[in-house]
Amino acid sequence: MNDNCIFCRIIKGEIPSAKVYEDEYVRAFRDINPQAPVHVLVVPKKHIASAAEVDESNSVYVAKCFEAIAKIARGEGLENGFRVVNNCGEDGGQTVMHLHYHLIGGVKLSEKVV
Repeated sequence: MNDNCIFCRIIKGEIPSAKVYEDEYVRAFRDINPQAPVHVLVVPKKHIASAAEVDESNSVYVAKCFEAIAKIARGEGLENGFRVVNNCGEDGGQTVMHLHYHLIGGVKLSEKVV
């Protein structure tokens, strides 16, 4: 864990969040600035700064995030589809340097991402 990371602090319970899901690898909570009716952040409990830092030593956390995404999507009633977004690095639009996935749905999304 990184004491300066807001997501690490949320995982540790130091900062409140609207928890949607949690297991030993993953915590998921509602985005405070939702872009759709369902907007959940899915975060590994291990501090990994970005997708660029995923390797064989930590890739289990990525797999567990996607397993959680499928469970959360079912629980949120997203049977017609959803989008999963990961921003990587400053030029990729990442604002919190802790790997995370945006699960977005609950409305028909545009085919265009940008």
